[in-house]
Amino acid sequence: MKKGSFRGRGAELENQFFLERDRELLQAMREQSAAKEKKKALSDASGITDDALLEKLIALDLCGETVVALSLFPLIAVAWADGSIAAKERQAALDAARQQGMDQTHSGYLLLERWLARKPDAGLLTAWKGHVATLVKTLDEPAKNALKANVLGRARAVAETAGGLLGFGNKVSKSEQAVLSELERAFD
Repeated sequence: MKKGSFRGRGAELENQFFLERDRELLQAMREQSAAKEKKKALSDASGITDDALLEKLIALDLCGETVVALSLFPLIAVAWADGSIAAKERQAALDAARQQGMDQTHSGYLLLERWLARKPDAGLLTAWKGHVATLVKTLDEPAKNALKANVLGRARAVAETAGGLLGFGNKVSKSEQAVLSELERAFD
């Protein structure tokens, strides 16, 4: 074996090692940059600046566009409170999405449809409460009260759509009321 060829192979292996390491570092930098961009887009869309909360939302696979759907999550939570969703509850949730400017092609609308078809993970309620807690800290009292009235009013409307017997009696079930109370506490 020639002395030069052994040294040449060693240099080639060394170069290959560093080339592969450079690729790994570049890939890590790209992923870090993409994560920062996703976090910034989510922050811009939601107004949330709390890094821990943003990371929770990203872990739930929400992006800037779908964070709008998070504002409609209380409707979903109330609709699923009884363990299933009535057709009227489904329609009320989708109507609320349309009123918020989402059409059937909007990713937030599609996410809502998925939540209506399959009950979302309980972690989403925790993320929603964190979102509200962060948001209300930035609002003055009248704005906080307006947001609370809007969110809880729409959620209560969903709860009332399928309740009662022939239009009489309590239109909100005990389980729906429990969810409404939990949602309300998030604003305090």
